[in-house]
Amino acid sequence: MTISRHDAAELLSRHGLAPRRALGQNFVVDANTVRRIARLAEVGPSDAVVEIGAGLGSLTRALLETGAAVTAIEVDRGLVGVLRAELEPLGARIVEGDALHLDWSEVLGDRTGWMLVANLPYNIATPLVADLLDGVPAIERMLVMVQREVGERLAASAGSDAYGAVSVKVAYWAEAKVVGRVPPSVFLPKPKVDSALVAIRRRSTPAVDPALVSPEQLFRLVRAGFGQRRKMLRGSLAGLASPEAFAAAGVRPEARAEELDVAAWGALAAAAVADATAD
Repeated sequence: MTISRHDAAELLSRHGLAPRRALGQNFVVDANTVRRIARLAEVGPSDAVVEIGAGLGSLTRALLETGAAVTAIEVDRGLVGVLRAELEPLGARIVEGDALHLDWSEVLGDRTGWMLVANLPYNIATPLVADLLDGVPAIERMLVMVQREVGERLAASAGSDAYGAVSVKVAYWAEAKVVGRVPPSVFLPKPKVDSALVAIRRRSTPAVDPALVSPEQLFRLVRAGFGQRRKMLRGSLAGLASPEAFAAAGVRPEARAEELDVAAWGALAAAAVADATAD
């Protein structure tokens, strides 16, 4: 059984709680929406699911209905008490903690193949997705609900208006696409923007061979390029990529950051590293 708007308001009132703006809390209070998310996540009885920002547990309940083993993470201590009382009897494992600072090896254990399903607070969505892709390989798939503009950046392709450094980061580790939109009307309180559902599937190997250039070397270049995205790359990457590196990578020095896909960024970074090593 999922939670309606009335149920959510009553539950908050009963426990003396209210949505906290500082934590970006907008609770999903629409049964069709949470069941749609669970369906798009494609999880079932054999799957291990981790949910970040469980809130009042509406999405958690929909995930439990699939038969998946659900670990729900919540930072708000007041809500943790509600979740433990309401959802532990249904089989959920509740973990109190800040997802940006968790010991993920402790939370996930030795199991691989985890699926992350979450209604992410807008203020942590981008750094959290990036950190999980960088450092938590046990999470192989994600379905995240985020602010629409954030979702478009996560899944953007080279040349699009939304394409940026985080788009390259996601493309390096995974394949991503926007699989749905969610209106403000399904939340309590209602946000001022639409949300997007983004499906992310980790690649078996990174899009750029780490033997040619490390992620740290690659993303140092990417950050510099997008840090001055209106400039031509020969300007924004001055001191990082020589004319010879541009030539070796087959990248025009007159190009701008948003024109390069992850493969082109990889080629340029590898050429810059080789050029610097030769010197």
